[in-house]
Order: sequence, then structure tokens, then C-alpha cells
Amino acid sequence: MSDAEEQEYEEEQPEEEEAAEEEEAPEEPEPVAEREEERPKPSRPVVPPLIPPKIPEGERVDFDDIHRKRMEKDLLELQTLIDVHFEQRKKEEEELVALKERIERRRAERAEQQRFRTEKERERQAKLAEEKMRKEEEEAKKRAEDDAKKKKVLSNMGAHFGGYLVKAEQKRGKRQTGREMKQRILSERKKPLNIDHMGEDQLREFQSRCLNQGFLTPGLGPLTKERKEGEGPGTVGLDPPAGVGEV
Repeated sequence: MSDAEEQEYEEEQPEEEEAAEEEEAPEEPEPVAEREEERPKPSRPVVPPLIPPKIPEGERVDFDDIHRKRMEKDLLELQTLIDVHFEQRKKEEEELVALKERIERRRAERAEQQRFRTEKERERQAKLAEEKMRKEEEEAKKRAEDDAKKKKVLSNMGAHFGGYLVKAEQKRGKRQTGREMKQRILSERKKPLNIDHMGEDQLREFQSRCLNQGFLTPGLGPLTKERKEGEGPGTVGLDPPAGVGEV
């Protein structure tokens, strides 16, 4: 190092020491309020005066270079943080895009499944309706066949057993009314008069006896042989008295 440089370094060194002392000199305390002045000040420990570090003699210290390096370091750290932030943000955006794609894919899958289920249900309903219609047609056809068979059997029975039924109906006879039943009973109760062998005297006696017993009315007139022959036997229509007309 030359003498001029040493002299310049020695001149700059006191200036730097003074600047360092000014920077490191403690600030004067601000005046406190009056009430604080009245209070007794606590005793403070005695602090030895700060001695500024001595700059090693030798090479000259470049504070601008130190400041620049510190700024570069801070800038590098900031840039690293920014890169990490943007990398994290990019990753989150990619995850968000993947999530949206997954949601859309799941939504499309659900729509496809719903469409498939709807189609299956429609086919099932159509199949059930077709099966029901087929069963109804089969039942209707079966009923028609059964009715045809019954009609055929009945027609055959009518052809084979019609005469028998007619005969049975004829044997049973027509249903009689109450009047007809009374007439039939009365006709069965009546007995024919056996007066063919009687003469006129016997006929008059028979008539008088019937009138007395109420079997004949007076308006019939006398029973004569001519009337007897004209009416025929058993046409009087009344029961004769007991013992009359019997042989």
C-alpha cells in the first residue's frame, strides 16, 4: 500500500469512527411529565458505555457492497417465496380443475345411469303391459272356448234328452190351479147313479128322498123314464142317498 493510500485511509478512519459513534450514541431520554418527576427515580444499574467495534485494519470495508448483497439475498428469498406461492397456486388450480372434471364426469355417469334405469323401467312396464294383455286375451279365448263347449254339450243334451224331458213333463202334467184341483176332487168323490133298472115309481121315490135329504133342488122337475133315457146314466151329478140306486 502506498503512503498516499495509507494517509487517505487514516483520514477516512476517524471520520468513520465518528459516524459510528454518532450512530451508536444513545438517544437522550425525553422529558417526563411533572408528576413523574415528583416520584422518586428508581436506582438503575450502571451500564458500561458501549464500545464501538473496531474495524480491522487492512482492507477497506465496502458498506454499499454489504447492503447490495443483503438486498440481493432478500430479493432472492422473496423471489423464492413468490415462486413457491405460484407453484402452490398452480397446483391448487390443477387440483380444482381435476375436481371440476371429476364432478362433471360423475354427473355425466349419474345421468347415464339414470337414463339407463329409466329405459329399463320403461321396458319393464311395457313388458308387464304386454304380458297382462296376453293373459287377458288367453283368458277371453279360454272363456269363449268353454262357452262354446258348454253350448255344444247343451245342444247335444237337448237333442238326445229332449224327447225324454218332454215325456217327463207330459207325465208330470200341467200344473193345476186351485179351481181345477177342486173340480178334480169333486169328480172323484161323485159316484154314478145306478137307476137304469128303476121304474117310474122307484124313480119318483128316489127323487123325493133326494129332495128331502137336500141332494136335489125342486126346480129339476120329476125324474121320469124319458128324462133318464135322454140324460144317460150318471148325469145327475150328485151323490145318491145311501142304499139308493145300488143293486
